Amino acid sequence: MQLSGKTVLVTGGTDGIGAQLIRQLRDKGATVITQGRNAERCAATKADGFEVIQADLSSQKGVDTLLAGVQGRQIDILVNNAGAGVDHDFREAAPDLAASDATIFLNLNAPIRLIAALMPVLKARPEAMIVNVTSGLAIAPRAGGPVYCATKAALRSYSQALRHQLQGTTVHVLEALPPVVETKLTAGRGSKKMAPDACARQIVAGMESNAEEANVGAVKVLQLVHSISPKLARKIMIRF
Repeated sequence: MQLSGKTVLVTGGTDGIGAQLIRQLRDKGATVITQGRNAERCAATKADGFEVIQADLSSQKGVDTLLAGVQGRQIDILVNNAGAGVDHDFREAAPDLAASDATIFLNLNAPIRLIAALMPVLKARPEAMIVNVTSGLAIAPRAGGPVYCATKAALRSYSQALRHQLQGTTVHVLEALPPVVETKLTAGRGSKKMAPDACARQIVAGMESNAEEANVGAVKVLQLVHSISPKLARKIMIRF
């Protein structure tokens, strides 16, 4: 896909991978609208010249706020990038179920609801794309993050089914699967992490090439291992 001249809506674009995505997409000539929930980061992103809608996508209210902010706009590309993890490890403590529910909404329900609401807009464009950012953990989970892994696996399955549904239309579906990236979400989880700008660069390349999947960094190796032995991939990742 030629990104220049396209209008792109990127959720979670004020931090981490998203902050790099919006800048690289702008450098490609795209008009970028983004969303964040932290007021300070939203203000900083606005100061950098971006259109930012402040909304918390862990609830329907936040989804409605974002949709109201883009009402009437011609969106060519929707990038569902916003996501969060949550502590849910019975070996350490009883989980906070309210926090788990909010994470499930943010990571899974919000992308589905945004896709459903914006599908008529996307289908009306000559060329459109939905980019769902999942994770290498959608392929094989780790024991310490079952809710996060489950939401990303669910969004992966949704993306695959949606891609089949949209065959023959102008809407392409790309799933981006990052590895562990240096963000607030992964703070304290080891030292071998991918830089956000390098991760974003591979996702943008996947968009430009109309790929069905963008396996980023070490996820390429994980996909190879999984193709040979799903059991081995699960054994490796469960302890990660």
